[in-house]
Amino acid sequence: MNVIRFADLCASGRAKGQRVFIRADLNVPQDDAGRITEDTRIRASVPCIQMALDAGAAVMVTSHLGRPTEGAFKPEDSLAPVAKRLGELLGRDVPVMANWVDGVQVAPGQLVLLENCRVNVGEKKNAPELAKKLAALCDIFVHDAFGTAHRAEGTTYGIAQYAPIACAGPLLAAEIDAIHKALANPKRPLAAIVAGSKVSTKLTILKSLAANVDQLIVGGGIANTFMLAAGLNIGKSLAEPDLLDEAKAVIALMKARGAEVPIPTDVVCAKTFTADAPATVKAATDVADDDLILDIGPQTAARLAAQLKAAGTIVWNGPVGVFEFAAFENGTQTIAHAIAESSAFSIAGGGDTLAAIAKYGIEDKVGYISTGGGAFLEVLEGKTLPAFEILTLRANH
Repeated sequence: MNVIRFADLCASGRAKGQRVFIRADLNVPQDDAGRITEDTRIRASVPCIQMALDAGAAVMVTSHLGRPTEGAFKPEDSLAPVAKRLGELLGRDVPVMANWVDGVQVAPGQLVLLENCRVNVGEKKNAPELAKKLAALCDIFVHDAFGTAHRAEGTTYGIAQYAPIACAGPLLAAEIDAIHKALANPKRPLAAIVAGSKVSTKLTILKSLAANVDQLIVGGGIANTFMLAAGLNIGKSLAEPDLLDEAKAVIALMKARGAEVPIPTDVVCAKTFTADAPATVKAATDVADDDLILDIGPQTAARLAAQLKAAGTIVWNGPVGVFEFAAFENGTQTIAHAIAESSAFSIAGGGDTLAAIAKYGIEDKVGYISTGGGAFLEVLEGKTLPAFEILTLRANH
């Protein structure tokens, strides 16, 4: 994917003295008192901001936070807590500026945080009049917010249309490279793990991957629907019986290519969905009518782990069982460790997946951890993200 990279502009000296507008993703969780409870996204935004400051640019940064109402700013919408944490990480004061659309005063070497961009009227619908005003604020627009790359909004798309230069920041560029390595030009065999509670939310992803991957490993409620499609009893487990034909179509699509959707041969069951429910390992053919399948069994986990260790590329989205409950975490833990031990290039994304990676301490063993939930899923669906589209367009014209 051909995009202009901000790192190259800085290295060549083209950012020196320029007004640089960075769209970061600083949308972090906060408690009821407004305190930040998890700052991964703020820390991930620091390299781009530091790069711009080191290059001698006049730096403006903005982000959305929460779901504010356009044109109606409230104190809880403020990026002030983010500015405080960003200041600690950068070792400098980070002033916050409100009502910035009509002009920003910032000198080379300075940094300002522009208040919550989703408060601006026209942001979500990408109104051209807003986009043109945003573009007038800068000489270089830097998109560094992969978490918003699937949205065509004022600060993610519109500004990129009209800014003199529109480029990808280091975080977005790393996502582009990882996605290209995993999906456009993968080392084979390519294994994808798609898990979650519902087939319906991941159906387009399953169909898209079925045309490309060598192994499509399904887990969670999705696996239950596939087990049902394979003629197995799943008791009272979470599944979507109305999507059996869709699941069968995915299995057939894979089979036609000489690939497979491995169906669990053993499972971990309980009678109730509780953390302290007694767990029973059963053959997939022995599930009782009152059983709930809450994890894949050890035999299935070992078989999948062996496949993952032999893979060339692994795409991971979703835990394969209720890993939050100790009795039902073995499948996800086994998969996580297999990915960590595999020599394959691995890319992982999605909130539950990140939680599993953190729980099992394998952050440094995964090739690339994607920061964008919805954007990552849309890439897996085979969609071209608006941010990638406009940056590619601008690089080629």
